[in-house]
Formats: sequence, structure tokens, C-alpha cells
Amino acid sequence: MTKKEIVKTICDRANHEKLIPKHSLTQLATKEIVQWTFEAIIATLVQEGRIELRNFGVFEVKQRRPRKARNPRTGDPVNVEAKNVVTFQPGKMMEEQVKKSTKIAEVKKKKPRKSKADKAARNAEPKTAPAPIAPEPSANGNGTVLTETASVPAVVSAAVKSVAEPVTSDAT
Repeated sequence: MTKKEIVKTICDRANHEKLIPKHSLTQLATKEIVQWTFEAIIATLVQEGRIELRNFGVFEVKQRRPRKARNPRTGDPVNVEAKNVVTFQPGKMMEEQVKKSTKIAEVKKKKPRKSKADKAARNAEPKTAPAPIAPEPSANGNGTVLTETASVPAVVSAAVKSVAEPVTSDAT
């Protein structure tokens, strides 16, 4: 669900339940309210490091320690500096409703890592050029129609013959 979809859902529900008597809530006004909510959460995290929303969950800023990692391309060791990250601990009500839910987002399966032996074997194999793709059927301007079964050398030789033929003038 996107922010736009959240705004539409809130706006539709507020207008359906007539939360504001004699007025309707526009999507533009709802968008501003949603944005203010997000900004308030961010400001609280920056200033206080924690925000607890009852029955929803707790957002908290934690510091990750510095660590040593490895550059995946070169294999060289890299120092990763300490950094602040936002963590989220869901509330009881959210956990209960999610457990009951039947909809689950599809998780992409990670490809298994290839060992150094697999990489070495793949690099040792001779590389071959891909097979040429047959051209689309089309008129090439000199009356020769290229077909899918025509080979590249046949097409080239037909083009060379058409260029090599002398141009005759019927006006003489």
C-alpha cells in the first residue's frame, strides 16, 4: 500500500462516517494530515529516540556498532562505520491481527551463493559467441525480401550483388 492509497482510505472512511459534520474531508487535506503525522514521528525519533504508539508498536533509534565487511566484487575487507538505524517492535494488537491474516506478501527466494570452485569452473569454460539472430522479413529497397530463414551471408551477398550491378539509364 502506498501513501496515496492510505490517504484515499482515510479520506473515504472519514467522509463515510461523517467525522466532520456539515463538511467533507478532501484528499488534499487528508494528505497534509498524513504527512504531518509522518513528520511528527520522524521529529520525535530524532529528538527523543523513541516513539510508542499504543496497540500499534514502538519505533526506536538504535546504534549499530562498527563492523568489518567484505567488498563483494573485489573481496577486499571494508570497515563499516557505526550508524543509527530505526527499529520497529509491533504492538500486541498488530501481532494478533497479522497472525490471523491469510494474505502474505511474496518473499523472493535468494539464489544460493556460488562457491569459489563454481566460479573457477565457470571462468575456465571457453566462451562462445551467441548465435546470430535472423533479421525480420522486410523489403530492402532493391526488391529482395529478407525472410527469417535467410542466413546472414546470403543477405550480405545479395546486398553486394545489388550494389555491384551497374545502373543503366533507359532515357538514352
